Amino acid sequence: MGWQAERMASGESASDTHPYSRAHIGLTELMPRYRVELRNPDATSLDRFFDANQVSDWSQVRWKDVGKPYRVEDRARGRQEWEAKHQEDMPVQTSWEYFNRSFHEWFVKDVPRELGEVKHDLKAHLARFRWSEVKAALGRYIHLSLWNYVQRVEDGIWDPRGKRALFQGLDVHKPRILFLGAAEGYEAMQLSAMYPGGEAVLVDYDAFCATDRFGHFPETYPFLGTDPATGQPEVWYKKQMNLHYMVDDIRNLPFGKEFDIVISVGLLEHFPDSYKPEVMEWHRQFLKPGGYTILTTPRDQWKSRLYYKIMADVMNYTYRELMNIRQMGLYVYENGFDIVRHGFIKVHNGIVAKPR
Repeated sequence: MGWQAERMASGESASDTHPYSRAHIGLTELMPRYRVELRNPDATSLDRFFDANQVSDWSQVRWKDVGKPYRVEDRARGRQEWEAKHQEDMPVQTSWEYFNRSFHEWFVKDVPRELGEVKHDLKAHLARFRWSEVKAALGRYIHLSLWNYVQRVEDGIWDPRGKRALFQGLDVHKPRILFLGAAEGYEAMQLSAMYPGGEAVLVDYDAFCATDRFGHFPETYPFLGTDPATGQPEVWYKKQMNLHYMVDDIRNLPFGKEFDIVISVGLLEHFPDSYKPEVMEWHRQFLKPGGYTILTTPRDQWKSRLYYKIMADVMNYTYRELMNIRQMGLYVYENGFDIVRHGFIKVHNGIVAKPR
């Protein structure tokens, strides 16, 4: 019995929880919190979303030629207030806990409704010459408009077409996937849709990520992947996937070399250079022979610098760097990986690699 038949037999309409099907492939649609993106199902059309393979020989790349990453210095007001109160640097785990809650607040916003409300407030404050309120409302409007553009209009954070372009072509069958620093687990779900029938283990040491960021990820969000029986495009949902969430420190994981894919998204750039070899070792130690490591980091481009400047109070609780693909690739290559594929998508660098 297929998943549609199972739900109908239980009295639950498939359309209630799975509003998109094969018939919707090719569709894009703006929802209050995110964009539904089911366009470009075939591999050839995805190529234009991934600017790939700029370096032909990583052994010839030198730091003196590529420079070091840009460090984001603006700190969130919440972190500054915490440190002023406690008279010490915010501990790393605390900074991640603050960041996850701050970031999640924006993912659950009904952006069109809130933009409408702040426009109304702005007009009312202007009419009454309440200049402090005008300034506050204008600040809210700028933040909401930027988030609306990045998350909904451009779909730059999840970027399903770019991620599918990066993830395509892996030689795996029903893979076991390990996601380090998983947050809401988006990329593990995208991989599970593209390479169905396996298992994904998501790891984060902030329990809020398991209970809220992953736990409240919309059940109706569609992932474009593959029908394993036919090889044709198929629409998948979170509940159809074999996903397990572990709340633990990566350094405490009990696994051996048992995963086909180890992935991290926005992890490497949160560590100064002295820690990066350890971070890269986390990506190696759990891989089966012949397995793939996939990493992404935010791109160093003027749009990214501006975003982290304007959204500092939301984003900047942790150490953070912005890299170009050559800098990121050199970290990966120097720490014992051969780079299979590299390039950049909308706002992220992406690398697929294998241990040497």
